[in-house]
Amino acid sequence: MGENIATNKKAFFDYYIEEKFEAGLVLKGSEVKALRAGRVNLKYGFIKIVRGEAFVFGVHIGVLDTTHHYYTHEERGSRKLLLHKKQIDKMFKAVEKEGFTLVPLSIYFNDKNLAKMQVAIVKGKKLYDKRDDLKEKSLKRDMERALKGE
Repeated sequence: MGENIATNKKAFFDYYIEEKFEAGLVLKGSEVKALRAGRVNLKYGFIKIVRGEAFVFGVHIGVLDTTHHYYTHEERGSRKLLLHKKQIDKMFKAVEKEGFTLVPLSIYFNDKNLAKMQVAIVKGKKLYDKRDDLKEKSLKRDMERALKGE
């Protein structure tokens, strides 16, 4: 994994991560420039499989002020994900099961400077699971403070 641009922190809080995949993105030039500037938000993103192809919806990639209006892109438009057929089939079978969904975890540029998205098959957490995670996190933080103080 290369230079990390954006991370979907809400996904780690709301879901159990079952399996991760790396997918390429089909982007326009203005979208790549906006990614390099860090103008991306994955919070409301989700992935659908349409006619055997994977698309990401709800990911906000902002438009730069320097981009000419003719070359601008749709900020919340759908973007195609580049995955192997076996990976798409695996995702589709998982989504058919009850409770599983597909979400984007992060966007980054790899070693060859290609935009990649980390996609995951996830299962939703219940409210009490989230509370348990918050308790564990606060206990861990308190233990680290106590060890650091000694």
